[in-house]
Amino acid sequence: MSLNLPSRDAAAPPCNAATLVPGAPYEGPTRAPESTGSPEFSIRTRGLNLWYGDFQALIDVDVDIRAGIITGLIGPSGCGKTTLLRSINRINERYNVRTTGEIVVLGKNVYDPDVSLPELRRAVGMVFQRPNPLPISIYENVVFGLRLHSPRTALSRPALDDAVERALAEVGLWDDVKRRLGMRATALQLEQQQKLCIARLLPLKPDIILMDEPCSALDVEGTRAIENLMLTLRGRYTMVIVTHNMAQARRVSDECLYMLLGELVEAGPTEQLFLYPRDPRTSEYIEGHYG
Repeated sequence: MSLNLPSRDAAAPPCNAATLVPGAPYEGPTRAPESTGSPEFSIRTRGLNLWYGDFQALIDVDVDIRAGIITGLIGPSGCGKTTLLRSINRINERYNVRTTGEIVVLGKNVYDPDVSLPELRRAVGMVFQRPNPLPISIYENVVFGLRLHSPRTALSRPALDDAVERALAEVGLWDDVKRRLGMRATALQLEQQQKLCIARLLPLKPDIILMDEPCSALDVEGTRAIENLMLTLRGRYTMVIVTHNMAQARRVSDECLYMLLGELVEAGPTEQLFLYPRDPRTSEYIEGHYG
């Protein structure tokens, strides 16, 4: 039985971010308008524990991630950020892991026996640290997921052409590549490759996009471009990003989760967490005492 996830077209409107405490003047990218609707969560975990062999990487993690906003995962290397991110669509299972607890995505526990992993990963897309376009054309990269998941009868050339244009336009690539769609995707600049990897998810209409340090391989201009893209997509998708860049977390995320040694230490609106942390361990990390 497939994962019973609601279609993005029929989904309830995304919620507003929690109220933020005013901080210092902000000079990052301009935010997209706040989305409207009643509060609800796209992802919830309860008592989540994960082991790699004998090593426990996640310890009793309880977290609520709001729909339609950008949530940042911050913390020092090895604290469990990427492990938590990869648990959401069960991509961790390619490794030798053991998991207990619950991960509820769009109202469905992803560990229920009737969950279809292909359907879960269709609803919860993943963007990795380094761009990983397939070594085929730009066009075929964008339609790859559709060819994999859709009935052959739904894959008419006009339908595929429309999907390619829509996805590339949504990530701001269409004008740059519309005359060279047959070009090998790996020939694009790194920033364009990362945008293409995001575009590759969109024809499948995901509800959630997970990003594991999506700017770490990029220069300043590429980082700015991807951050602005994230803010453009905010409200249409629930996004969760892992970042080691504290300035980036403040620029793009609405809410932040701070993790340390496999535990969730603190969560809340980004400006509140940075300016008025409740836990001294959060304050020490933000002030650069370790990381």
